[in-house]
Amino acid sequence: MIGLVIHASHRAVFADAARTLAGVTFEWVVYEHEDAVHDLVDALLTQQGVDGLLLGPVPYAKCRDLLPADLPVAILRSAGLDLSLALFKALARGWRPTPVSIDTYDIQTVADVVQALELDPTEVICLPYDPEQSLAEIVAFHRETAARTGADYAISLRTAVAAELQGDLGVLGGLPGPATLRAQLHELALRVQSRQASALRFAAGVFLVDKVGPERDLDRARVGLMNLLVNTPGFADAWIEDRGSRGLVVFAHQALFEQATGSWVSLPTLGQARDILGIRVAAGFGVGASARSCLHLAERAAARAEQEGRPSAYLIEDSGVIIGPMSPAGSAVTFTYRDHTAEVEQLAGEVGLSATTLSRLIAVERTLEGRAISPSDLAQHLGITDPSGRRLIRKLGDAGLVAIQGSTQMHRKGRPAQLYKLCISNAMERQ
Repeated sequence: MIGLVIHASHRAVFADAARTLAGVTFEWVVYEHEDAVHDLVDALLTQQGVDGLLLGPVPYAKCRDLLPADLPVAILRSAGLDLSLALFKALARGWRPTPVSIDTYDIQTVADVVQALELDPTEVICLPYDPEQSLAEIVAFHRETAARTGADYAISLRTAVAAELQGDLGVLGGLPGPATLRAQLHELALRVQSRQASALRFAAGVFLVDKVGPERDLDRARVGLMNLLVNTPGFADAWIEDRGSRGLVVFAHQALFEQATGSWVSLPTLGQARDILGIRVAAGFGVGASARSCLHLAERAAARAEQEGRPSAYLIEDSGVIIGPMSPAGSAVTFTYRDHTAEVEQLAGEVGLSATTLSRLIAVERTLEGRAISPSDLAQHLGITDPSGRRLIRKLGDAGLVAIQGSTQMHRKGRPAQLYKLCISNAMERQ
């Protein structure tokens, strides 16, 4: 199920774009005024439990505080084709294509269209989207531009802006057309399906009890841990086996373990074993193509967790990603990749980074699932300063490990932030 948050006047266009997408149920959130978006989306998330959400930048700004971190979200971006069609519509109506004022469009998209159509860039004035902009400010921008340049019309993605300017200035809506909407819907559906397929992958967990004294005490501790797991709601649907010696094996879908660990951040069961049973437990999780592969990876992860000397857990996937240590309460985790194999060490040396930094970047790239990221957002992911994030992007760019994916500008003051797509995994495959 995908939720669509749209203005009432746009429903027909979205319905046309959505009709070719099979196997997807749409839940429509239709609003007349932007102030209603927050409550409507809150009701949707509470009552329906959608698997993905598609919405424009304005609705996103209104409800972003409600969106779960793990919910696939697509923010509508009008493409160059949509802007080009709006400019040609102006010609069809007898208006001069330029001068013109444009709101909400990405600056780079406008620049690309202006260059492709060989227009005068000084006569195309763009106001990038800023969530703090008021309706009055956007309307004033178009009116001031028209008064200064003599423009015949404006291009606006905001329905309320078009309503305010009606009668004073010609307005063309730059809403994404069915082709653009269809492409973004298909991309979101693929992300949801990929996430669901990943969650349904088979996984194994190995829980090891630290030696607590005589063999009978170890047996008692293992039985206590078994009872703790069986009575933990997060493991209710898992298959739990007594492995003998000092360990337990748990088999389940990956989604169950992700929920029990808060997406591989913490494992409260470790703290419960310490506080209730008085024992120290190390846990390892493995995600692979078969039960044997999962168990082997989980054993490696549990052995690694034991080396921490405190209650902790690790995850090892067959893709090579390692996440940990996870603590009972949820401290910061670090990422590695195949224990810094020769490929990572070699590529890190070529780029001029440490193998650890490169491993963490690979983990970030995997989390993004192909989405672009700004230098400041990358810095936030890695826990470094913004200047360090920009320097890191430049270094990755010099090595061909990032690709420019346009730009964004959250505030009118200052320069637009360039967006980049990480391409480290592709380089790893070529090693």
